[in-house]
Amino acid sequence: MNRHIIFLATMALGLVPGSAHSQPRLGTIHFPTSAGPAAQREFETGVLWMHSFEYDSAAAAFRRAQALEPGFAMAYWGEAMSYTHPVWNEQDLTLARATLERLGPTPAVRRAKAPTAREQGWLQAVEILYGEGSKPRRDTLYARAMERLAEANPEDDEAKAFLSLALLGLNQGVRDVPTYIRAGAIAEEVFRRNPDHPGGAHYMIHAFDDPTHAPLGLRAARAYSTIAPGAAHAQHMTTHIFVALGMWDDLVAQNEVAAGLGDYHSWHYTIWLGYGYAQQGRFAKAGELLDRMHPLGHTGRGEGGLQMMRLHYLVNTERWEMALREPPAEGQFVTAQEQFVRGLAAFRLNRPEAGMAALEGLRALRGGRPVPAPGVNATQAVPAILLRALEAVALHAQGQPDAAVRALREATALEDAMPYEFGPPEVLKPSHELLGEILLDLGRAAEAQREFEAALALAPKRALSLRGLWHAASAAGDRETADKARSSLIAIWHNADADVPELGAVRSARP
Repeated sequence: MNRHIIFLATMALGLVPGSAHSQPRLGTIHFPTSAGPAAQREFETGVLWMHSFEYDSAAAAFRRAQALEPGFAMAYWGEAMSYTHPVWNEQDLTLARATLERLGPTPAVRRAKAPTAREQGWLQAVEILYGEGSKPRRDTLYARAMERLAEANPEDDEAKAFLSLALLGLNQGVRDVPTYIRAGAIAEEVFRRNPDHPGGAHYMIHAFDDPTHAPLGLRAARAYSTIAPGAAHAQHMTTHIFVALGMWDDLVAQNEVAAGLGDYHSWHYTIWLGYGYAQQGRFAKAGELLDRMHPLGHTGRGEGGLQMMRLHYLVNTERWEMALREPPAEGQFVTAQEQFVRGLAAFRLNRPEAGMAALEGLRALRGGRPVPAPGVNATQAVPAILLRALEAVALHAQGQPDAAVRALREATALEDAMPYEFGPPEVLKPSHELLGEILLDLGRAAEAQREFEAALALAPKRALSLRGLWHAASAAGDRETADKARSSLIAIWHNADADVPELGAVRSARP
């Protein structure tokens, strides 16, 4: 880790290097319970960690509260809640049920240990969450229970915050815009009443982290890093709004801090950080980060994380020779993304045999499965989109332009129908951007311009789409659009490496 990141991390924590350990700042909540002062402090610490999705730290705090007061029912509620991660669609039912059973063998026995009606309401909700039935059904019933709890306690910001989070998880990790907007409105109420509430800010960001709604979450994003400077996820989470608005300097700065603070999500943070460097035109910095993470690429989650960092780097720097020069390491799983990038690189380098080999590899990974219905999640849709896109690149290379365009229009339709996926694009080379480049190569500038504009609607200020829009609008005679695209590129490349392709042309072109 470089000194810059270490300095940012220690300053974010409010610590001086070499100073004695102190409790990191995580925000402010009011969650009264029947516990004594010592157990109450640990309990609220656990809730604060949980609002920032630092679930391991939350569970540890709740267990400390249990040790202080073994009969403290809400401490067991908290630990059990730490095993559900609604936005990520994760739940450890076994651990959660085991936690509740340590409090008492049955719901009735556990309920009897909660001395107030309010605490009994929280326990009743968690019993529903980990009761019988499928996860979607239990999640739905739990959200209704939280709604009743919030209505019965209208001044209780914690009930509202956990209701907002429950709504975000209702659609099993897939964005449901109307429900997300409702969750965001509830979280905003909490944030308005308590501007130091980590859950209020955090859940607003999750609710609004798509390009259409991101401006609604910008105030929360600006605040969240200062509300909970001790939580790595809080530092990263602000960038869900920044990436949706193309605010690359902010995205890079916050993920540098997050990468310095935490390790559980370090691949998540560094994937975003490398992507941000590439958008800024800081290719050398992105390469240094990739090299620094390489030794960790075969530990824990590292294999997939390193692969995605590398593939985003190759696509966004367009260093196609590297894509063919560095095959997947021995033992590394080969994904649709890997085959797509190798195929795209081969066709861009006019090596059709290597390109067709990658295309056949991608077809084999798809296994002949039919094209999924519009609107399915990324796991199902992305491999089908990448396959159709690479087939289009092959058709274009073979001199079949009309067939190539048709294939890519099918890919764009699938991508447009996907629920919005926050962050660096799951479709590594967005299909509208790729179609725009092919149309521009075919001399169909006006059509290309429309495709680059569609790409930018999904990924604002993405550098390659802006570059394509500048070329297409210039060729189509749309001077105003071309000048705006060029100005945006100059702004995001203000600190770009001198050897970034077309940097000189962008800076020297006449407005």
